[in-house]
Amino acid sequence: MSARDWIEKDFYRELGVSSDASDSDIKKAYRKLARENHPDANPGNERAEKKFKAVSEAYGVLSDAEKRKQYDEARRMFAGGGFPRGGGGFGFPGGAGGAGGGTGGFDFGDLFGQNAGQASGGGMGGLGDILGGLFGRRGGAAGAGATAQRGQRGADVETEVRIEFTEAVRGATVPLRLSSPTRCDVCAGSGAKPGTSPKTCGTCGGAGLVSRSQGAFAFSEPCRDCRGNGQIVEHPCPECSGSGTSTRTRTLTVRIPPGVEDDQRIRLAEQGEPGRGGAHAGDLYVRVQVSPHAVFGRSGNDLTITVPVTFPELALGTTLRVPTLDSAVSVRVAPGTSSGRVLRVRGKGIEKRDGKVGDLLVTLQVAVPANLDGAGKSALEKYAEATAEHDPRPDLTAMLEGRGRS
Repeated sequence: MSARDWIEKDFYRELGVSSDASDSDIKKAYRKLARENHPDANPGNERAEKKFKAVSEAYGVLSDAEKRKQYDEARRMFAGGGFPRGGGGFGFPGGAGGAGGGTGGFDFGDLFGQNAGQASGGGMGGLGDILGGLFGRRGGAAGAGATAQRGQRGADVETEVRIEFTEAVRGATVPLRLSSPTRCDVCAGSGAKPGTSPKTCGTCGGAGLVSRSQGAFAFSEPCRDCRGNGQIVEHPCPECSGSGTSTRTRTLTVRIPPGVEDDQRIRLAEQGEPGRGGAHAGDLYVRVQVSPHAVFGRSGNDLTITVPVTFPELALGTTLRVPTLDSAVSVRVAPGTSSGRVLRVRGKGIEKRDGKVGDLLVTLQVAVPANLDGAGKSALEKYAEATAEHDPRPDLTAMLEGRGRS
């Protein structure tokens, strides 16, 4: 889209909204018009296709806060004027003459072309500065005063490690072997053969960008000679072939903090892919997988354990010896305790880095023998006769009897 088209088009009118419309109103209007004029819904309808492109173009500007701000500033600057259809000059309302005489306008080259810097110094500023971000301009042409390329941070990398349950509770130090790209040790990441150095690209002057003009605008694009790097390696490093990185196997020591949970990620700063142009490396994220324990479970900071008990132990009461991850504790079971009851042992859970310690939760579960010998069976039968008057489910019995009478 040229500068002339961009200034002349009224994106608000294309979407049918006011210039102070909210973001939600703009989105709602666009969705409605896009749905009505979509090519799939209007096969062969050129008018609908044209409208669809227009509303998409308008939404692309107005939905972006920065682009919309730049567009509004440009509209305010040229309010009441606009580009004339037939000439290269711009007429201000009132017919004020140009600097050189009675032309009735001035040349847009003063705003967009090589004189843009001079215009900027006059207090009004260049339209190229206002609209630069919208059209990808990065502020000034590449030249003798251009700065070198900006470095690019390396990508983040993720791997995983499996540890035992007790290691997750107490913490551990785990060696981790990785085969990944890293900075080339031979050339120190420069990409150049030892004893040589990359040279500044003569095309872009080290900026990594070159400018080209299209009508009133100047556009910046990556330099083709240096591929946007700003430097050219004439003698590539034999180890990395000029890339500055090489793949090698390295061993890292990962400190697993106490209390780490299953599927939790640990961040190792700047241990990911190496950066480019001297930028920082990315981060390495280690996802921890915790193997389940044969006896213990976990609920937050609490350790959980299920302890099988006999019916007499619950009915008569007892003291149980329950294991912990470190030793054992004594747990008192009161007479008449029901199966499924959870007993809490304070301070015997998981201690985290912040010093908080969870509890040990002991669930009592009656163990029913699969086979009974003669003496055991006889004793249970006598117990059943002795407790025949006791109803263990009075609420259910009452409900069943009530239904029977009705």
